[in-house]
Amino acid sequence: MNKVKSIFKRNPEVSRLLVIMVCWLIFMMFTQAEKFFTGVNFLTMAGQFPEYGLMALGGMLCMITGGIDLSVVGTANMAAILSVFTMIRLFGEEGTMPLAFSVVIFIIAILVGCVVGGLNAFLISQLGVPPILATLGVNELLTGLCIVFTNGSAVSTFPKQYCDFFSGNFLGIIPRRLIVFIIVAVVIWLLLEKSTYGTKLRLYGTSARVSKYSGINTSALLFRTYITSSICAALGGLMMLATYSSARADYGTNYTMQSILLIVLGGVSPNGGKGKLSGVVTAIVLLKMIESGINRFRSVSTYYVTLIWGAVLILALVIDYMSQKPKHAK
Repeated sequence: MNKVKSIFKRNPEVSRLLVIMVCWLIFMMFTQAEKFFTGVNFLTMAGQFPEYGLMALGGMLCMITGGIDLSVVGTANMAAILSVFTMIRLFGEEGTMPLAFSVVIFIIAILVGCVVGGLNAFLISQLGVPPILATLGVNELLTGLCIVFTNGSAVSTFPKQYCDFFSGNFLGIIPRRLIVFIIVAVVIWLLLEKSTYGTKLRLYGTSARVSKYSGINTSALLFRTYITSSICAALGGLMMLATYSSARADYGTNYTMQSILLIVLGGVSPNGGKGKLSGVVTAIVLLKMIESGINRFRSVSTYYVTLIWGAVLILALVIDYMSQKPKHAK
């Protein structure tokens, strides 16, 4: 019993989410067991959440600094659209793309992330634009460019070898999109917990002034953080491309709110300085389980899902505010 209590004290956010998850699974067991507890359903969930899960992983880093990244969806769609145009340019609309070219597609996404993240960081660290305004403006810029590039319609005629591969399962069991998510999560965990970057990030989130006086290059730290966030968002765009087999300017419009919800629900403080990967990953899994469970009830419209997420986000923010004294401006 003492060991259980110590675990709850060390990871209160994760513990609360696990309790909610167990309660939800019990509820589904008594209401929709035949539809929910199936291998197909769990494989579907595992293949779907990496899209917004990757955006949440990167956004988590920004929120630990006390900032926010609202450009994740625009970045994701830009990466997907540029990847599709590259495939069309090189192989034609009905051509065959070598599967090895997928490496180039990932490189394109990483480059998009570097450019967008660098722009966000420049606006924030060099021009002093508040993160919420800087990233929101960049998101609108990217969305506008995507609309211009695609004429506002979906681009669905292109070589589908990439989509066929990443929408499938490794060994017929593990979704390949989940493998991408796990690899990115491990990299971010190493950055946060096994390098000085994580220490500097939390110190900056606690007090930007103190971190600067401590000799930390805060501008370089912000550039690294927002570039990493944008790369994660761009990779999320590639996962959306694999799911939908098309690219469009307005795909994933709800993912911005969902990623923020996941970050806050996972125990990352909007005030900065606090946050762990384990909490965010647990929140991602829990959110997908709840969403999948709600969809099993035919009497509940899917339009209520967004309403529920909004209410949960407000509740999570209130709980965070009540659990600690709000920090003053840095």
